[in-house]
Amino acid sequence: MTTLVVCLDRTDDVGRKTGLRSPVVGWEAVRALVTDVGLADPEDSGVNTLLESLRVAQDLRDENEEVVVAVVSGDRESMVSADRAVAEQLDDLIADYDPDSAVVVTDSADDERLIPIVESRVRVDSVDRVVVRQARDIESTYYLLKQFLADEELRQTVLVPIGLTLLVFPLLATTVGPAEGAAAITTVIGLFLLYKGFNVDEILARFAHQTRESLYSGQVSVVTYVVAAGLTFVGLFVGALGVSNLGDTPGVVIPATRFAFDSIPWLAMAALTASAGRLLDEAIGEDPIRRSFLNLPFIVVAVGLVVRGFSAYFLEEQDVIDPFVVPENEFGIFSNEQFVMVAGERLALFVVTAIVISLVGARIASSVSGSREDVERGDGGPETEPADGDPPSPDGPEAVADREADPTLERFDPERTDGGADSNASPDAGADPSTGSDAGGRDP
Repeated sequence: MTTLVVCLDRTDDVGRKTGLRSPVVGWEAVRALVTDVGLADPEDSGVNTLLESLRVAQDLRDENEEVVVAVVSGDRESMVSADRAVAEQLDDLIADYDPDSAVVVTDSADDERLIPIVESRVRVDSVDRVVVRQARDIESTYYLLKQFLADEELRQTVLVPIGLTLLVFPLLATTVGPAEGAAAITTVIGLFLLYKGFNVDEILARFAHQTRESLYSGQVSVVTYVVAAGLTFVGLFVGALGVSNLGDTPGVVIPATRFAFDSIPWLAMAALTASAGRLLDEAIGEDPIRRSFLNLPFIVVAVGLVVRGFSAYFLEEQDVIDPFVVPENEFGIFSNEQFVMVAGERLALFVVTAIVISLVGARIASSVSGSREDVERGDGGPETEPADGDPPSPDGPEAVADREADPTLERFDPERTDGGADSNASPDAGADPSTGSDAGGRDP
């Protein structure tokens, strides 16, 4: 068994410092190369790599294995030419010594990229990376920084904020003070981290794309969304006015409840307008309306009633709003006198009305979706019944029952529509003795 102990040098440091051409093969040749490289550059880690190659070869020889130690170098012009040079030298070594396996010795992550080239030509039993103890942390940090700087997205995400911070902080420190400048920069960094953490950039890009597609396609929901945004601002403004009329009310519960009580009608109208526009887009489109879009307006109204009822209950209990007075009305034979609804009665009325509206919405959505499915299945699908006078389907339940009762019945063949006889039947099986023609009406 022959083992090839190969020392990889992708950037040709050995050839550049000693003037020798690779590959360098043999124990004596590699040991002499150690002296040449050490005299040229005593600080080069390649000396340790060559010594490690000799040590591995010696250990394998002690185990009575036939060992060939060699140093393979690349090219300094480009990475492609370096890899091709290594591949060519490996082919020559394999052709000359025909090794059964290989042990690869490297001293850097750059040289380890040549391992797939070696594996494609000979079985690799071991990979030995030599790292000088004094330079272990330095080398690892160097390659981490190198990979970091090679990633454009990471550079923009990390280096740009750090650079802006280093530029802005001296300006803020000299104008508004070091504490205020540090607080402002910390706030901006926190907002940036939240921006990246919640993927706000992707959400904004997706929103812009959807808005552009909606404008180009002429959807009704574009107009309704704008109207809904206006109603939302009106609701927020009305809620803020209601809170401002409370004066110096202690706590935040009552102001928040007042804000919800005053703004929820406008916010519900905004949501209802937006959902109506989306429902119109679904109705205009070719696809069937989904049940969720049909049920959404009813859910919006029901939720608005519930929030309005509970907020009114709390405000009435705190004497912020007056009880609800039902005026005297007369509807034909029906009439009622004026009466006052207490807070609990008003809350019960709002909750029951919301439940009824949600149930009605679910029922309407279910019936509309079911009717659309029936219309789609009305084109001859498996659930439609044949019309009067139409022949029964050959695969229908009656035809299947007849075939099971009488196995001699022929199975319907859709390709034989001219009444012709089966090709597997006897030529005289369907002949009519009186007419001299077969059952299909063809002349003999």
